[in-house]
Amino acid sequence: MKQYINENKERFLSELFELLRIPSISSMAAHKPDMERAAAKYAEFLLAAGCDTAKVYPTKGHPVVFAEKIIDKKLPTILVYAHYDVQPADPINLWTTPPFEPQIRDGAIYARGANDDKGQGFMHVKAFEYLVKTNQLKCNVKFIIDGEEEIGSASLPEWAIANKELLACDDILVSDTTMIDEKIPSLNVGMRGLAYVEVEVTGPNKDLHSGHYGGAIVNPINALAGMIDKLIDEKGRITIEGFYDDVVELTKEEREMLARAPFDIEEYKHFLDIDAVKGEEGFSTMERTGIRPCLDVNGIWGGYTGEGAKTVLPSKAFAKISMRLVPNQDNKKIAQLFEKHFLKLAPAGVKVKVTPHHGGQGFLCPISSNVYKAAHRAIHEVYGIEPVPSRGGGSIPVLADLQQILKANPLLMGFGLERDVIHSPNESYLLSQFYKGIESIGLFYKYYTQDIK
Repeated sequence: MKQYINENKERFLSELFELLRIPSISSMAAHKPDMERAAAKYAEFLLAAGCDTAKVYPTKGHPVVFAEKIIDKKLPTILVYAHYDVQPADPINLWTTPPFEPQIRDGAIYARGANDDKGQGFMHVKAFEYLVKTNQLKCNVKFIIDGEEEIGSASLPEWAIANKELLACDDILVSDTTMIDEKIPSLNVGMRGLAYVEVEVTGPNKDLHSGHYGGAIVNPINALAGMIDKLIDEKGRITIEGFYDDVVELTKEEREMLARAPFDIEEYKHFLDIDAVKGEEGFSTMERTGIRPCLDVNGIWGGYTGEGAKTVLPSKAFAKISMRLVPNQDNKKIAQLFEKHFLKLAPAGVKVKVTPHHGGQGFLCPISSNVYKAAHRAIHEVYGIEPVPSRGGGSIPVLADLQQILKANPLLMGFGLERDVIHSPNESYLLSQFYKGIESIGLFYKYYTQDIK
């Protein structure tokens, strides 16, 4: 397989760059034509790679791409999930090179989507291509390429329910996450869920002169800041009543297994240019981002934020707040608990509105499963190091939906690294990880189907 990768490197990159040049930003209406172009291009590549069919299906939102190669209906089926949509590229001025003009620098691809998730999703297309062309594919493979992952995959669950038979599979394979390190490979066996809300605090019915009214009425920004401050206590615990009711506490043995993952706290702080870490008391940094829930303000605004000064007492203040959840916590229940609690925190003199946005459940994949064992062997062979099981701190809410709809467990076989700074300016993806990913995925199918004659 290494020979095939070496012989086709330039073509692989040329094709991937075609995808990366399409600004498929799902959150911006102006890019709807680009979303359709990206979906069509993905279908084109899947068909060329050897799929029997590859089609673009409309949904209530952006289209979804579905493709399949059926060897024998009696054989096991892997469903590969990836997404073709990307985050906005702002702030553009912080990019060294334009975000949708992919460049290779210092052994890495730089572009929006280079890692998340066009680069990682494309590894599956190329590994599949190799297996088909060399007649080594011994199971059925289906692809579902989402166009709304970055905005919560609102349309996909409904589409999946309507097309349940089309998507029927034994296991779900995903590359949309990171490894601990390129020298310390890992396999992600679970991810946190998400509840995302926007809050609006309203004071006076119009913006006012801060001299004429300052000190006499409640400033919505001051009120909002105070309310947010009360959401987490001095021990790092979230104060929402009932928030921890469904959190499953891990056993000592389970925590010890996850602690096998090497972690250097000083290196972590140096990478982030911070002098201290903070979080829920009684848990390590790795545990805080993997097995514990959290609450964070993702954006806050109100009043005058332009150049210079404007002495205004604002009418409104806003914030976007995300809560990362662990398996068993229901995102809709948490959003309701948040709203009830937040309204109680409001001082007299302001009105509060809470608007839930997208959310999703967390999930786990058993390390005893065949899909995990196959991925473990494949990565061990390619990297020469036994991968460590880990849990991801991020969320791919739709995977929990697919798990429930299809009764199949997702496994996150990700090859991204923290250095890739996904969602930020100068997103990148190491070429070495791209090629090792293709090789590892190819070997995954070998071990997944090794007992099939």
